[in-house]
This record gives sequence, C-alpha cells and structure tokens, in this order.
Amino acid sequence: MGKTRTRRWARTYSRVVPGASGRVLVVDDNKVIRQLIRVNLELEGLEVVTAADGAECLDVVHQVQPDVVTLDVVMPRLDGLRTAARLRADPRTRNLPLAIVSACTQYEVESGLDVGVDAFLAKPFEPSELVSLVRGLMERREVGGTVEEGERAAGRTGH
Repeated sequence: MGKTRTRRWARTYSRVVPGASGRVLVVDDNKVIRQLIRVNLELEGLEVVTAADGAECLDVVHQVQPDVVTLDVVMPRLDGLRTAARLRADPRTRNLPLAIVSACTQYEVESGLDVGVDAFLAKPFEPSELVSLVRGLMERREVGGTVEEGERAAGRTGH
C-alpha cells in the first residue's frame, strides 16, 4: 500500500483577531521577518496570515481574501516579483494591493512597477513605516482609488 500525502501548512500562520480592522497576507521566507511583521501589524489591530514563499501565497490567497499582501522578493520556489505578476494576472486578485518589503534595489523597484506592485518598503524598516504603508494601501482600496506610478516609485520606496 502506498502512503497518502497530504499538504501540510506548517509554515502558514493564521490567527483570528476579534474586531480586526483588516487582513494582511505576509509572504517572506525568513521566519523572523514574518514574525516581526506579524507582531507589529497585530498590535495595530490587523489580522495577519503568513506564507513562507510565493507558491504558498498563491495556494492560500483565495481562502484568506486579504486586504493587502506584503511580499519579499528573494524567496524559494516562487519569488515575490513573479508572485505579484501572477496575482495581477488573476481576475480575482488583480486589484489586490501589493507591497514589496525587501532591499528595494533599483531592479526590484523597476521590476515591481512593471508587474503592478503598489508600494515598496526597504528593509530594514521602522515598524511605524510598515503600519503606515499597510494602512495607506487599505484606505486606498476602501475608497476604490488607484495608485499612480509616480506615487508608487517616489512615495513609498523607503529611500
């Protein structure tokens, strides 16, 4: 008899926060960074779900239905830029606010803009910058606004 394999979500973290003001999907292969982002957003009353890479993000995004997704760029299996491109190509996630939280090199910013990333935050970052970025993306989504490319590049790059 063969073994049956079930997919385990050991790396995915999710905790329901009563009265949460929004839901964020945090995608980063570094467990410490995921925890740092999660704790800071939960302290601000947000519900946080984490994924360890882009493939895991794509596996859970439709179940989670986040208000914002934060993506690292360099990750195994599927990097943040390719994940962003796939999210933009899917009609169900096309308008989902996406933020790159990474080194934010010129290549990452230019490539991110090309695939439709809305905001950038350079590591290392201050927790208050992270919270402001996520809240700003959530507010824009609530009012149905779009992000102009100039604002994407200049207003939220963390440089």
